[in-house]
Amino acid sequence: MMTKNQAKYIQSLSHKKFRDEEGVFVSEGTKTVAELLELSHMRPRQVYGLESWWQLHPEWQSASWAVMITEAELEKISFLKTPNQVLAVFEKPDLTIEPGGWQLLLDGIQDPGNMGTIIRIADWFGIQQIICSEDAADAFNPKVVQSTMASIGRVEIIYTDLVAYVKAHAHRDFIAATLDGTPLKELKIHQPAALVIGNESKGIRPELREVLRHFVTIPRKGAAESLNAAVATGILLAGIME
Repeated sequence: MMTKNQAKYIQSLSHKKFRDEEGVFVSEGTKTVAELLELSHMRPRQVYGLESWWQLHPEWQSASWAVMITEAELEKISFLKTPNQVLAVFEKPDLTIEPGGWQLLLDGIQDPGNMGTIIRIADWFGIQQIICSEDAADAFNPKVVQSTMASIGRVEIIYTDLVAYVKAHAHRDFIAATLDGTPLKELKIHQPAALVIGNESKGIRPELREVLRHFVTIPRKGAAESLNAAVATGILLAGIME
């Protein structure tokens, strides 16, 4: 059974302030929660599941963090319009990152869906680390977590001043996605490097652009003004990392 205090606590985690104070995040859905639980470095605080979900995962049913709840209780705590059998509170992951690998730098990415999809794309390409500007969407927002489909457990997310970061890592090649850059197929770069993606509407802010030296674009053949940030990220990584 779920207590009123537990329900209030989970609802409080919709706010970044409380997630940061507690060092936790919320994940929902049968496949996503199961995949995160299977990662050895992920530490669940509580997992609230319907009886039907626990029947599918008897190996976890007796764990100290396992709580069986009703559909009505799940509806009270879920951040989804249609709750999906299980909700889990995890500690934010402490990942071991291989030094010198590919990175993504995200400058002012605001949309939670874009942020989550980009994290998932990074995981697809084996990129273990994303460096975000301090005004970017919170990677542990429930909407972002949902979009990552468990990739949040495999990709390290860091928030910092990107201008200072680029200056401090001048030995690396930073490739900025812009409309006036070198066509993707013509780009020649030392690998591994870091791909810089700008804000959905404003692009890369001027002060960051000033400290970058390499620029790339996806040649446009039609009339669309721009590409979705996550779509552009996937296309560019597929071309650069091949």
